[in-house]
Amino acid sequence: MSDDETLRPTADRDAPSLERRSVLRNASMLFAGTALGQALAGGARAQEGAGAGAAGGADAGALAGAGAPEGSRGAAAAEADSSAAAPPIPGFTPYDIVTSGGVTIHAVKGGEGPPVLLLHGAPLTHYTWRDVAPRLAEEFTVVAADLRGYGDSSKPQGLPDHSNYSKRASALDQIEVMRHFGFDRFALVGQDRGGRVGHRMALDHPDAVTKAIFIDIVPTRYLYTHVTLDFVQAYFHWFSFLQPYPIPENMLLEQAAARARNAGSPARAEYQRKNGTPEGVHGMCEDYRASASIDLEHDEADLDRRIRCPLHVLWAEGGSMDRLYDVLAIWRERGTNVTGKAMPGGHNMQEGAPDEVLAELRAFLRA
Repeated sequence: MSDDETLRPTADRDAPSLERRSVLRNASMLFAGTALGQALAGGARAQEGAGAGAAGGADAGALAGAGAPEGSRGAAAAEADSSAAAPPIPGFTPYDIVTSGGVTIHAVKGGEGPPVLLLHGAPLTHYTWRDVAPRLAEEFTVVAADLRGYGDSSKPQGLPDHSNYSKRASALDQIEVMRHFGFDRFALVGQDRGGRVGHRMALDHPDAVTKAIFIDIVPTRYLYTHVTLDFVQAYFHWFSFLQPYPIPENMLLEQAAARARNAGSPARAEYQRKNGTPEGVHGMCEDYRASASIDLEHDEADLDRRIRCPLHVLWAEGGSMDRLYDVLAIWRERGTNVTGKAMPGGHNMQEGAPDEVLAELRAFLRA
């Protein structure tokens, strides 16, 4: 079967039954060859959570601006720990909310009106919504939160089965954040990893999520059951981050040492401030390890369940998702009422095209 045929959207129920060891073994072989080719070619392509396209956001190496490997963090790590937080998003008040899962979730809240939860991707934080949230708050109560493992939220040591970084655990965190503010039902917008948490939330808590917007993703299980060379080349970190602790963590911190003095934009400096510490790098790697293990078990168990609420999917025009997948068709296999379109601004379109993203959010949330 050709790559083109492999990439055509099919119902998840028609995908091969999940044999995780086989999937990851084949992917590892593809990754090894891909890594060699990329080294010879002088670099990797842009990818989810590791490149922002036209958005100009952080990448998976730059996130760590934190110094040397574990046990030798050095001055760059200390600088990342001690640097001041970015200015607050205008009109938003910060909160630290302790959840039943034993973690503290950092969130900001502003505005008045129907509640909306904004979730970020990797290696970002709630600050990625700084150009969208204030204007959205003109007609909605907006909560933007850091996922567990990111930003100013807790970053626990991963468990052997990665269950404390499962999307189920992360989704429950955010459900409890919204309940803390008095919201039992709310709309959800999730970009990148935040969209994956949102997918699980819509399945585990269907009565809580009234509407959902997922940005630049297709379902995790679809990706891991349709592994191709093109996928591995575009998303090689999905496999390199799966290595046992602390191999990828130390790799990321080593790469960050050369970048620590060149944080670039204030936003990138903010992402590095906490995501660039050893704890932050570990939290992100655990997020990916969970995706390839316990999250797949949860997804496999829920193959016959579909997202009940209206779902709007946005993807980066000309980006990896656009090139490799029929995003809308794939999501229509997982939801009962799905719309969507390609958007400008790259993978982190909330930064690259905030006006266009705001217009899409307003139109969908008002309807």
